[in-house]
Amino acid sequence: MKLDRFEEVRRRHAAADAGGGTERKDRQHKEGKLSARERIDLLLDEGTFEELDKLVRHRCRDFGMDEQVIDGDGFVTGYGHVHGRLVYVFAQDFTVFGGSLSETNAQKICKIMDMALKNGAPVIGLNDSGGARIQEGVLSLGGYADIFLRNTIASGVVPQISAVMGPCAGGAVYSPAITDFIFMVDQTSYMFVTGPDVIKTVTHEDVTKEDLGGGMTHNSTSGVAHFLATDDAECLRNIRRLLSFLPQNNQDEAPRRATKDPIDRADAALDTIVPAESNIPYDIKDIIHRVVDDGDFMEVHEHYAKNIVVGFAHMDGRTIGIIANQPAYLAGCLDINCSVKGARFVRFCDAFNIPILTFEDVPGFLPGTEQEFGGIIRHGAKLLYAYAEATVPKITVITRKAYGGAYCVMGSKHLRTDINFAYPTAEIAVMGAEGAVNIIYRRDPDREQKIAEYKERFANPFVAAERGFVDDVIEPRQTRYKVIKAFRMLENKVDTMPRKKHGNIPL
Repeated sequence: MKLDRFEEVRRRHAAADAGGGTERKDRQHKEGKLSARERIDLLLDEGTFEELDKLVRHRCRDFGMDEQVIDGDGFVTGYGHVHGRLVYVFAQDFTVFGGSLSETNAQKICKIMDMALKNGAPVIGLNDSGGARIQEGVLSLGGYADIFLRNTIASGVVPQISAVMGPCAGGAVYSPAITDFIFMVDQTSYMFVTGPDVIKTVTHEDVTKEDLGGGMTHNSTSGVAHFLATDDAECLRNIRRLLSFLPQNNQDEAPRRATKDPIDRADAALDTIVPAESNIPYDIKDIIHRVVDDGDFMEVHEHYAKNIVVGFAHMDGRTIGIIANQPAYLAGCLDINCSVKGARFVRFCDAFNIPILTFEDVPGFLPGTEQEFGGIIRHGAKLLYAYAEATVPKITVITRKAYGGAYCVMGSKHLRTDINFAYPTAEIAVMGAEGAVNIIYRRDPDREQKIAEYKERFANPFVAAERGFVDDVIEPRQTRYKVIKAFRMLENKVDTMPRKKHGNIPL
């Protein structure tokens, strides 16, 4: 009897490992996709995965489902390590019922999410699913809602990462949408609430799955996704890289790593990156790469709202979040999309104790009826709100323009930023000299002289420095040393907000 039970255990484990069978697995490979277990093996440190609920079976008896039972029920769930640190992971197996969500495999996801909250570790979801299991009706829909609730409760407590590595449609999209970061794979993954066929029926629009919800669409047009990979393997490597910057939970400090990059490394090239003429563009990433440890910067939302740059780096071995205006795109103006992009990133950093470094070169908010009608006032306020609310160490470096309300928004001293530096090239004013003269000296015939006078008076960092709104005017080559010293000084910073349930950010 005992031997029979042992054999039964082995048989059931083998059935779960096989999933939908070799033929369906081969089909995945032909489509350029890895299987669920192959993905987990690539994601986690070798030999660390411990599977849970491997023998779970669905309980549906309708539509002939009682004759189609596979151990594990199409989801692989468990825990393991990335860079030696605990993570929880679930992977949808498209070879089993198209990776569809059932009552029972939803419970598997909920179980590991509950464990992640109790143990303070990240949750990673590898999505590849045809959606809710139709045969189960409301039971599968209820499973989605159970997951959504846990996504929301876990938000700001443990990092949540979603990889969309195949289809993700209908209600299924809202679990990744609540998580902190979404990875997609070019040409093999897509997300949409309603598919091309429904859209064609209802609105008569003709669109392909790739154009509607493919990886590049969501990385560049909608901003739903944050990272784009060329294949599954690159996607999983990038998740591992992202995790190297993140703390385990909101009580943990930002991780540190060893570096041989000297804190006092001066870079003379920084002195000439910002052009003397204020209307000539330059790439703010050239400054970022020269200032951070070993030039290593992981950009987030690279393809979306390019007028602002956000991402993670290390300085002095410690993770920091960087947010920077990009003069090489739309002159670095703030618009609707970049305001939302920046606000979300600032709030993530604040939730997980990651210090924020801002590089500012902003001529103002993007003008136009499209922006005004689209709600730039409301959306721009999100970025302002995020900076003002953040209590982590905050440092701002003004490289050139800091005009008008955009000066206030981008980590100004007035929003509780701890240390504000400015380059000698900084221009801090209500607006540019030409625009100001057009208003102040509208009827004065000697406009050129007035423009020169205005530039001399305001197009420099010294008025702000005299008022204490800028803590120091520094040579660009000193940036790395000055920033690191300031972050060291702020290491034990404590700042608080008034007691309240939560604020009402202008969503």
